Amino acid sequence: MADEATGGVQARVSAEEWRARVDLAALYRLVALHGWDDMIFTHISARVPGPEHHFLINPYGWYFEEMTASALVKVDLDGNIVDQTDSFINPAGFTIHSAVHAAREDARFVMHLHTVAGVGVAAQKEGLLPLGQNACLLQHQVAYHGYEGLALNHEERERLVADLGDKPLMLLRNHGTLAVGETAAQAWVGMFFLERACAQQIAALSAGPEGVLTAPDAAQAETREQGRGIGFISALAWPGALRMLDRRSPGYDA
Repeated sequence: MADEATGGVQARVSAEEWRARVDLAALYRLVALHGWDDMIFTHISARVPGPEHHFLINPYGWYFEEMTASALVKVDLDGNIVDQTDSFINPAGFTIHSAVHAAREDARFVMHLHTVAGVGVAAQKEGLLPLGQNACLLQHQVAYHGYEGLALNHEERERLVADLGDKPLMLLRNHGTLAVGETAAQAWVGMFFLERACAQQIAALSAGPEGVLTAPDAAQAETREQGRGIGFISALAWPGALRMLDRRSPGYDA
């Protein structure tokens, strides 16, 4: 990538950080392509390789469909911007993402969304139900965190990570969805399956709670074990996702 195209960012960061920037920008564009963005709100972040625990997050005010690798803002765990930029970040996004990055070494990528289906299921008392294959694959991997208002209180961070534990997915009650992964691919496929499961639940419950068919217990147990292969699936799906971006939303890697 030509230095002029990246505004000099690629030239002054490590190759490992640039790769993380490109993958993170790709996640933003993919969310926009699927209609899961919320104007300039919600956040996706990536830890910068290295001992500092710096991470990258979106500049506040940018739409997801226009995100680029060089536009991302690098911050420390205290919320200080540690690279030259004219942009600033959303404090609510910092609260959630700094909590997860500080607590989970394996959470190199963190996605948080406010989709209609995700918030809909997060607001249902029973949470994610075993109504479809996606939900059965994921149900044992989903944590829950109670709603405490806009995520501006740093004291909430301890409670959020305690509720997340070692799981890769979370429903934030009355709020939205969250997915983490060691790679962008893992975070993306986890979120894709979770959002699909939520949309399927909202559709199924249009028949009313008495009109839905819950998956049999034996099938739920079998699918739970089969769901452990999501890491392999993500490695297969990610290159295709990037090819789709190259066709439909080029420029994320600038």
